[in-house]
Amino acid sequence: MADPLDSRAGIAARLALLLAYPLLAHLASVREDGRWSALALGSLLLLTLLDPLLRLRPWAWLTLAGSGVALYVLAGSAHVWILLLVLPIAFTLLVAWGFARTLLPGRVPLVTRIVAALHARAGLPMTDALSRYGRGLTLAWALLLATLTLLNLALALCASPHALAVLGSPARLAISHAQWSWLSNLACWGLVGAFCLLEYGYRQRRFPQQPYRHVGDFVRQLAGLGPAFWRDLLR
Repeated sequence: MADPLDSRAGIAARLALLLAYPLLAHLASVREDGRWSALALGSLLLLTLLDPLLRLRPWAWLTLAGSGVALYVLAGSAHVWILLLVLPIAFTLLVAWGFARTLLPGRVPLVTRIVAALHARAGLPMTDALSRYGRGLTLAWALLLATLTLLNLALALCASPHALAVLGSPARLAISHAQWSWLSNLACWGLVGAFCLLEYGYRQRRFPQQPYRHVGDFVRQLAGLGPAFWRDLLR
């Protein structure tokens, strides 16, 4: 039986949910409406549970139902806003650690594993220069995401007047929820996108022989590695 996550519908659902979260979180911040916050968190929950949901795992559907009730209750409280502040910090920290831990002795750097898989799939050799580049790029991603974690933490504190007061910081450092969202939900991910494009252009010049023809084909090749590869990669 075909894997539901490999279908066009599965890929489209993942992409839609991935794009939905920052947009819904931004709407929640601009409108300062807990209902939009709950929707943003719900889209992230769906993305996290998408694999077992499509495989019709009972525990996943029960988790979704219970979390839906919890988000409905939280939509009318201030706690849902706190979750929106914390999530960008937790996410970038988690992904930064995901890159950094593969640089430890005895581990294969995360980017090197991806490059090796793409080249093996296309029947191309994995050179020492590519392995060194993969290690360097893994380190670069870890540092970038660690920097974004610190930036998101600073923005979250500035968006929380009570936290600033506890730290004894001047009130002029405070920012509105909308300003926080423009910076944390949009500008930070704009930096990530810019880094991706700049790195891709540099990589194409340094290593002209690649198993893909253009950016779109590169993304398609990454998706073609399959959910099993990505699950094993992140363990």
